[in-house]
Amino acid sequence: MLNSLGENSLFKCHAFIVFIALSFLQGTTHARSDSSNSLSSDQRKAIESVIKDYLLKNPIIIRQAIKKLKEEEEASEKARVSIALKTYKKELIGDKTSPVGGNPKGDITVVEFFDYNCGYCKRAANTLKALIKSDPNIRVVYKEFAILGQKSITAAKAALAAHQQGKYVKFHEGLMSGRIDLDSIASLANSLGIDYSRLRKDMASSMIQNTLQKNYKLANALAISGTPVFVIGERIIPGAVNEETLKQVVMDERARRK
Repeated sequence: MLNSLGENSLFKCHAFIVFIALSFLQGTTHARSDSSNSLSSDQRKAIESVIKDYLLKNPIIIRQAIKKLKEEEEASEKARVSIALKTYKKELIGDKTSPVGGNPKGDITVVEFFDYNCGYCKRAANTLKALIKSDPNIRVVYKEFAILGQKSITAAKAALAAHQQGKYVKFHEGLMSGRIDLDSIASLANSLGIDYSRLRKDMASSMIQNTLQKNYKLANALAISGTPVFVIGERIIPGAVNEETLKQVVMDERARRK
């Protein structure tokens, strides 16, 4: 995200410099003639030369402009995220079809968007499990965000079907620690006492398909395009962050609510 902001800032900085130059040129034209809004080729070249020389002699101005643009973009993005999180708060933490782990009555809710075929998500699953173990007041909402192909979709549907039989968390942990295919899904289901025939039937249900679609739409509304992503309070945390980072965000959120 930072690289994208930097490139965007550089483009905007260049556009800003051009805008200032043209504005200056227009001002020069108006000072000379109220009847003309155009500049001759020589006039443009002269002004462009002055601007170029000035920037070459004072390159720090470009750096300062880029820094300011980045700060403004980051502030704008933070405001956008804050509004989006408030707008979609119910969908994030109160959707009845989304599985819940940890302490269902916990004071802090951690929402995770993940894909079972994502290596970073497998690492994040262990981190989240450790967080739940260390903090008994953490409530987790699992958002199946299958974006890495058909196997991911199949696994997500299987997990949501396991949820219908009250075995989501163990099934989820099993999928995160093993390979993903129908044979492994069947084996995992049998090991957990899940009715596999019912699970396969539920996997094809419109309710589960609708849950996945809701998750896609929610992720899009929050500008989430990758996995894993955690949402805690007013923060969106992308990537397989470590346990200490999550603990700090949770602590900050608790402090913010006081």
